Order: sequence, then C-alpha cells, then structure tokens
Amino acid sequence: MNRNLLTILCLLAICGAAPSFAQPLASRAATASSYIERGNQWYAKGEWVRAIADFDLAIAADPNGANAYYNRAISRYQLKDYKHALADFDRALQRNPRFVEAYVDRSGVRFLLNDLDGALDDGNKAVELDPRQAAAWGNRGLARRLKGDLAGALADFDRSLKLDARYAEVWNNRGVARLHAGEVEGALSDQTRAIKLNPDFHEAWSDRGAARQAKGDLDGALSDYNQSLALDPRYANTWFNRANLWKLKGNLPQAEADFTQAIELKPSHPDSYAQRGLVRLLQNRAEAARQDFDRCLELNESLKPALERLIGETKQQLAQRSPLQ
Repeated sequence: MNRNLLTILCLLAICGAAPSFAQPLASRAATASSYIERGNQWYAKGEWVRAIADFDLAIAADPNGANAYYNRAISRYQLKDYKHALADFDRALQRNPRFVEAYVDRSGVRFLLNDLDGALDDGNKAVELDPRQAAAWGNRGLARRLKGDLAGALADFDRSLKLDARYAEVWNNRGVARLHAGEVEGALSDQTRAIKLNPDFHEAWSDRGAARQAKGDLDGALSDYNQSLALDPRYANTWFNRANLWKLKGNLPQAEADFTQAIELKPSHPDSYAQRGLVRLLQNRAEAARQDFDRCLELNESLKPALERLIGETKQQLAQRSPLQ
C-alpha cells in the first residue's frame, strides 16, 4: 500500500460469501457429529457463543476431526476473536491439509492480523488445491495488491469474478486496485456493481467516494461518504476520507472534526495525526499542530521526509495569504 500522507485509504475486506460449514464425516463419533450439527444451527441464528460451546463439545468427543475446529474458527471470527480463530484454522489444517475452505478463510484472518505473506501463502495453496474456488482467487488478489503487485491482483480478481460474479467484496476490491492503477472509471464501475449487489456494504460506499473524489466529483464523493457513515459510523477510514474532502473544499473546522473522529476510532493511524496537524497549522494553531506531527512520527518515523515537505508547503500557503484572509 502506498503510505504517503496524501493517500486516501481504502478498505481491505475479506473476500467470500457467508461460510458454508463442513459437515462431519459418517466415520466420526455420533456424539461429535450431533454437537457439530447443533452448533451449526446456533451459528445460523447468529448465536456464536452457543455455537462455540457445542463445537467445544464436539472437539472433546473427537479431537482428531478437522470440521469442528474449522466451524469454531468461523464462529470466533464472527466475534472478532481473530487470534483464536487463526489457531483453530491451524488445527483444522493440521488434521486435513487439503481443506480448501480453511485456507481461504485463514487467509482472510491473516489479513486482519497484518500477516500479508501468510495470507498470500494461503491464497496460493487454495488455488492450487481447487482452482474453481472464486473466493480463493479473490483473497489472493487482495494479498497481491497489498504487496504492490497490481497486475497480479487484477488478474486474480478477474478470475474470481469469472467463476462467480456474485461477490460484492471482489467487485469492490477490484475497484480499489483499478483506482490504484489510475483507472478511475473502471473503479467507479466496479464499486457501483458492488453496491448494487449489497446496498449495505459501507466499505464500497466509502471506496466509491474515494474514486469520485479522485475524479473531481466532490459532491458525489461527499454523498457516498455520508452513506457509508450512515451504515457504519465507526468506520475510521470513511471519517479520514471525508476529512480530506472537507480540506479540499476549504472547510477546515469540519475537516479537523472528522480527522479527530478518525483518530478516536483508530488512534494508531499516523496519517490522521499528520493531516489534522496540517489543518490545525492552516488555522494558525502551531502548538496543536506540532503535537499532532510529533504523534505521527512516534507512530511511523519513516514518514518524516514526507511530513516535513507537507509542513513546508503548508507554511508557504499561509505566507501567501493576505492579512485579511
């Protein structure tokens, strides 16, 4: 990912539809089988804690079966317990090294844990075992994009969509890749397709807003950001993107407010501090700006050259203002 301070962040979503649970083999103990079946029923109702309790019982009855570990991993993912979900995917694959769905879903969890190399390895293994898995190509494409291989990412997204065009996540991820490649119209087309498939997909609204902003359609971008936040007001990336848009429009107080909201939701994001500092500097609040710049560099010291350049440009902008401005 391009980490310069002016980059508009785009969501990195797990590709794939709702999980289809593996069914226990006939050879498994009857007690383990019944617990897995009941756990699946709880999962279908959104009762993930109860599902996990039954998968625990299934594992106790038959610790050598891969399916209960896989199902428990998916349930733990739903609870955002990514560390233990990863451990369960590992156990499932130890017991069944050809468990394609486990590779696909483990790659998604590895994304969330910032293990891009692991995510790419899982994507490679999944497409090797079953090249008909659309989600596998989609996840590998995401890993390739994040590692800077745009051409490989786009090829994988194309392959995924040819196999199954119903994945809103893949349409959106291909749109993000196209935007990074400078194909703004292609990005808009893909993200619009993602929104049509899933109107509640707040990340796609945010990412389409970024594409519209790149095209210069600031009002369209603002509308998309607002819709994204209406669907999920805790998505920090949209607050960051909308803050940048307010800055472009010259509404500095609103930009500062949105950057502050992004920081509250994602306090480890250095770009938000850098950009809020620049907005504060433009409002002649040098000390508050300095505190933001210091925090930005505490989080990522490698940003210092880019930050110093932006600070210099901002000070020149201030110097060119007339006394009445």
